[in-house]
Amino acid sequence: MVVQSQPAALDHFPLIKACKPISMFSGIPVVDLSDPDAKSLIIKACEEYGLFKVVNHGVPLEFMTTLEAQSLKFFNLPQSEKDRAGPADPFGYGSKRIGPNGDVGWIEYILLNANPEIISHKSLSIFKNNPEIFRSAVEDYLSAVKRMACEVLEMMADGLGIDQRNALSKLLRDEKSDSCFRLNYYPPCPELQTLSGRNVIGFGEHTDPQIISVLRSNNTASLQISLKDGTWVTVPPDQTSFFFNVGDCLQVMTNGRFKSVKHRVFADTERSRISMIYFGGPPLSEKITPLAAVMAEGEESLYKEFTWSEYRSSAYKSRLADNRLRLFEKSFWQCQ
Repeated sequence: MVVQSQPAALDHFPLIKACKPISMFSGIPVVDLSDPDAKSLIIKACEEYGLFKVVNHGVPLEFMTTLEAQSLKFFNLPQSEKDRAGPADPFGYGSKRIGPNGDVGWIEYILLNANPEIISHKSLSIFKNNPEIFRSAVEDYLSAVKRMACEVLEMMADGLGIDQRNALSKLLRDEKSDSCFRLNYYPPCPELQTLSGRNVIGFGEHTDPQIISVLRSNNTASLQISLKDGTWVTVPPDQTSFFFNVGDCLQVMTNGRFKSVKHRVFADTERSRISMIYFGGPPLSEKITPLAAVMAEGEESLYKEFTWSEYRSSAYKSRLADNRLRLFEKSFWQCQ
């Protein structure tokens, strides 16, 4: 019997056995922001999937394509040049290693503070080859995406029946908002061709800890989400649209009515994937607790009250696949 060995290049990367091909999922909710029923569609999507696609969003296509081109220029630089902008701490350039707790993936990335007034020295290293073009591309894109994200959050507040329409969006607009921006690059992985029925993880399964995540990617189909029954499905890519993910904080703020979606990314044998993700977070001192307007009479909170600073600290000490919210659920402590 001949035993096929794993390529040396993949020795330190997690592999997942693919029991059967995962087909494209046709059920991803699509929300047209010009639709009068958009707010209702957003609520339904957040309850059912924790994810939805947004079209007619108003973000110029030029902003997306320009930033993608500038990002690819950086990721195609010699490794020694890219390394000058790293290692990520957490901001800056990172490769393969995801966070400080042992998670790895077939990925390179840039992590930036979403506040244009806060630029780390490592961020300056990223921009230095063409500072005006790259930095301008990031700022133009972020400004437009943040505006769209706030519009969606205000529609969400309307759909939830919250009188204060900016109850969620004001947390992103706050000058102390702890939001960040990530550019992920997944190079082609030709070694996959030698792996019979196995896939290489680009970014392992996880939920996002913030309020909302706004994703745009190229047309490489690598993103998967977990449905309520635990089935993994592939999200059809659409490089002209945006995908919104419910984050852990929003799950708490709706007292579990919305579910933060578990997702992951696989490497591709031939095509690279590039994705841009805006993570909309509240100020560090913000108390995260269910909004009174979403609670039924007599309904109790499922979660202990905590600040975003406390939750962020706890989340960043965990592994990607950990259930980060479990430590903040009242039921967890009642069982101890």
